[in-house]
Amino acid sequence: MPTGNYKNPHYALRIPVETMSKLKYIAEYSGRSANKEIEQLILVHIEKWENEKGIISLDGYFPRKG
Repeated sequence: MPTGNYKNPHYALRIPVETMSKLKYIAEYSGRSANKEIEQLILVHIEKWENEKGIISLDGYFPRKG
């Protein structure tokens, strides 16, 4: 795992090569890195979830490490 101070946490993602290649294609088309494309997809998913089920409150929520 990389060392150093980072603003955002890191998350390793394992996906099939073909899926990653298609993601990179879409990201390049959109003028984004693969990482930013994944971030955008996650944000869209969260927005959809909250529109359907309500805003997610993180008050008092402490995610497990690891």
